[in-house]
Amino acid sequence: MSDPHAPAIPLLVSTRNLHKVGEIRAILGDAFDVCDISRLPDMPEVEESGATFEENAALKALAASIRFDGWVIADDSGLEVDALGGDPGVLSARYAGTPADDAANNALLLTNLAARPGEPRSARFRCVIVLARSGKKIAAFSGAVEGTILAAPRGTAGFGYDPLFVPDGHCETFAELGADMKNALSHRSRALAAAVDFFRAARQTRGR
Repeated sequence: MSDPHAPAIPLLVSTRNLHKVGEIRAILGDAFDVCDISRLPDMPEVEESGATFEENAALKALAASIRFDGWVIADDSGLEVDALGGDPGVLSARYAGTPADDAANNALLLTNLAARPGEPRSARFRCVIVLARSGKKIAAFSGAVEGTILAAPRGTAGFGYDPLFVPDGHCETFAELGADMKNALSHRSRALAAAVDFFRAARQTRGR
């Protein structure tokens, strides 16, 4: 945001994934007062029954926005692997079943790719963020980053499929690049940049 004297915008992220909240907080910086779903102790679990990232993000954002007095965002994101027809896609977090387990998800992904030798290992991380307030969907923002899936994990940082994903133009996985570099490149940072542009335009309009 351009005005360093403007008060931070309260923003609830409708998730219990603290890794994701940490990334969002780091990317947005001091312009937003970011909190997570623990602010709403009576918030029930939202079933992610949508067929697309945007549908799932909207389900989570709208459910929280009727309980929180302010702006709410929710993201749904995942890995799309071309050799697997776009899988795991919206099932990325629970690819190997529930409860979610990053190691099991990564292992299943590698097993499924090993069954397709010689096929390209191109993939992308995709993120859709839905902004809601008072039970209404306000806007949706998307971002993606292209890359390649390795044959074995590398790196210890990050979460999810980060140890397997090498973004185009780099030799290191997201788990090796470190938080600052990942946050500069990631699908989530690109979707959040569009959301920040929305808030900036809204603030400028109100200031006229």
